[in-house]
Parts: sequence; C-alpha cells; structure tokens
Amino acid sequence: MPDAASRTAGGPSRRISDIYASSAARGKQVLSFEIFPPRGELSDENARAVARELTPLQPDFISVTHSAGGSGSDGLSYNATNQVSSLIQDEFGVPSMAHLTCINTSRADLERAVADMLARGIVNVLAVRGDLSSSSKPGEFSLAKDLIAYLKGEGFCVGAAAYPEGHIDCDDPKVNIEHLKAKQDAGADFFVTQLFFTNSLFYRFREDALAAGITVPISCGV
Repeated sequence: MPDAASRTAGGPSRRISDIYASSAARGKQVLSFEIFPPRGELSDENARAVARELTPLQPDFISVTHSAGGSGSDGLSYNATNQVSSLIQDEFGVPSMAHLTCINTSRADLERAVADMLARGIVNVLAVRGDLSSSSKPGEFSLAKDLIAYLKGEGFCVGAAAYPEGHIDCDDPKVNIEHLKAKQDAGADFFVTQLFFTNSLFYRFREDALAAGITVPISCGV
C-alpha cells in the first residue's frame, strides 16, 4: 500500500502544509472547522448535514476529532474519525484532517488506524497524546512527539497541538516551549492551539516559539 506522501498534491487530498504555504504567499488567512463526533459516533447522514452547513463558508480544511481514550481493541474510535474524514473529502471535496491519539493505544492499534487512513486516502493527521486518566497505561507511544515521528515516517502531513495558556501537565512556559520544539523536531508541519481566552498570552507564546526556533505555522484554535 502506498504511503501518504505518494497521494495527489491537489484537491481534497491536498496536504495542509501546502495550504499554509500557498495562503501565506497570497497573504490569506487559513480557515478551518472542527467536527466532534459525539462519543466517537457520528452517522454518515449527520456528518453530511454538518458538512453541508460548513462547506458554503469555504473552509481550507475540516478536522475531525478522535476519542482521547485511545482507539481501543475494537477500533471503533478511529473508525468513526476516519469514516467522517473520508466522507468530507470524497463527497464534499474539502481536505480533511483526522485526529489521532496515542495514549492507551498499542502499536498494533495505531498501525491499523494508519492502514485505514491510507486506504481511505487521508493524508493529514493531527497527532495528540490524549488526556491521562487513572487507568492510563504507558505504551510505546506515550508522548505526542513519538506519534508525530511515526506518522511522518508513514508520509503523512502532521499537525500538532500548542498550548498558549499552558498544558494541564505543564504550567512552566519555558518547558512548554521546549515540548513544542520537540514536536517540530519530530516532524510536525504546523501547530493548532488549544482554545485560549487571553490574546496577550498567545502573542507572548508566539514570540517565545519564534525565539526557540519554531518555524512552522501556528494557528489559533477558537
């Protein structure tokens, strides 16, 4: 099976890194929307209804969330995400980005999720660790940077999360930026921030990121 890097460079399979580059060259902002499959489930018809509402606004891409608990042995969580992502691309001609978490997820589960993405023509992935819980177990992919490196090796365009107001597990701004740099070094093509409420914190975060050598785009998540 071909990897994600061999997919077409245009149309609904367009890589988001290329969207950022072309938008920057034209002085245009990148606009995207995010769909949240409730409890990991979203019927095709409901997904179509949501997409019909969003596509007239001409988003550059639409992202689809993934359960923070990992894909699980039945694979239902990533199946729902991938199914909606491919529907958006195939039926509405809009590039999509599938979210993928690695906490509580075995390598075998991740390999199945990736194989499913490749089969569906998905080339863009947002790689996040996922939220820790009392039942969380360490695995081969315990950090977002590990998942990013793996996905880059499979040829995907990979987005990662950024936290202008700090992460629940890290309230040290300096360490937070170090983690951001580690994600870029692992292969992240762009960052999307967690929701924030204080613009000045984002401006400071962006300045610190630039000073630390972050060169990929950082978009605000609203």
